[in-house]
Amino acid sequence: MPNTNEFSSLEANARQRLLETATGLFAEKGYAGTSVREIVGKAGVSKPVLYYYFKSKEGLFYAILEWAVDVQQNILSEIFEARGTVLERFIFLYRRLYEGIKQYKSLYLMIHGLIYGPPQGVPEYDFARYQRYMLDAVKRIYAEGVSSGEVRNVDADYVAFLVLGLMDFSLNMDMVLSELADAQRPERLLRLAFQGLSKG
Repeated sequence: MPNTNEFSSLEANARQRLLETATGLFAEKGYAGTSVREIVGKAGVSKPVLYYYFKSKEGLFYAILEWAVDVQQNILSEIFEARGTVLERFIFLYRRLYEGIKQYKSLYLMIHGLIYGPPQGVPEYDFARYQRYMLDAVKRIYAEGVSSGEVRNVDADYVAFLVLGLMDFSLNMDMVLSELADAQRPERLLRLAFQGLSKG
């Protein structure tokens, strides 16, 4: 019979397996197209285990979304603690996002599909919070650069959309058109944006 520590470890593993399995299925088939039976079967647990941890498929869905927030917040915390120029910190932000997407690809695909795809019977959720966190993070880094005199003071919203727009497009292209993938593209685009195109 397993001891208490072994049992706790088994429980934690079951919960994480359910999160990861459901994320992959939701990313592939959508929320409505995925059944509890499929999730537990692929995760190798029984239905009561899922209901014990998450109460329902909807509860599991919300747990995944909160997991995504935790992943995002951990990355942003690293960015806020990083030193360097505004450009260096934006490049670091992109690199960490790129690494995070590679590490949690199914999570990224699921969230991306929920934000940009059809609802598919998805429970109500404030999906825009992910973009708000990113916009606020970029504006915070930019504001620190303005305060130190490193960059000129322009509309912070425009800066945030410029930075995140080019990152988002590049990341999406890498995910959708892998033959055109270029991990260095956003860094080059960020440098170009900071240099400007004007000869003056």
